[in-house]
This record gives sequence, structure tokens and C-alpha cells, in this order.
Amino acid sequence: MTAREEGGAHIGDVHRSTFAIGENAHAESHHGVPAPGDAAGAELLAAVKELRADLARLRPGEQTAQLDEALAETEEEIDRTGTAGESRRRRLRDLLAGAETLTALFASAATVAGLLGM
Repeated sequence: MTAREEGGAHIGDVHRSTFAIGENAHAESHHGVPAPGDAAGAELLAAVKELRADLARLRPGEQTAQLDEALAETEEEIDRTGTAGESRRRRLRDLLAGAETLTALFASAATVAGLLGM
């Protein structure tokens, strides 16, 4: 007699699946859902997006390209994990410190710098 004939369960491919078995079992699926973040992460993400929009208004240059790349990576990390790691924050602080004319030009740069503890 097979498991199916006995009333047993057969579980095939469970890739990217969520299931729970048993009395009072509970399962949650978070596939493709951004990681939950805290208020500080959400505030930094909003400021990063605003600064990236402001940077798009400038004539492209090496400094703005590096800063935009770091901001894009920060945005992706916050979307993925809910926060920006210390190494990512340090890199942004260094780039913003080297771009003092930008921080003076855009309020969004000053906001990001402030949220990074500069």
C-alpha cells in the first residue's frame, strides 16, 4: 500500500514554498517582500531617494557618479534588508564629506549627511 492510499501526505518540490503541518501550525511567506525596517531606515531611504533625484539635475561628473552609485547601493540594501550597514554608511559619509559643494547646494544632501551622523 502506498502513502497516498494510506491517507499520508506527499510533498514534492518545495522551492520558494511555505507550509505548516500539524495542529496549531502557522506559516508565513515573505518571498519577494522587502525586509521590514525601522523608522530610521525608512527615513534614510527617503532622504537617499531625494538626493538621487537632486543629483540627476546636475551635470554628470566622476564625483556625482560615485555618489549616485553609492546611494543606489544604499537604497537597494535598505529595500532588501530594512537598514543600511555600517560599512555602507561609512562609504556614504566619506563621499559626502568629499562633496561639500553638493551638501551646500542641496538640502537633500544635508539631510542624508545628518542622518548618517555627520
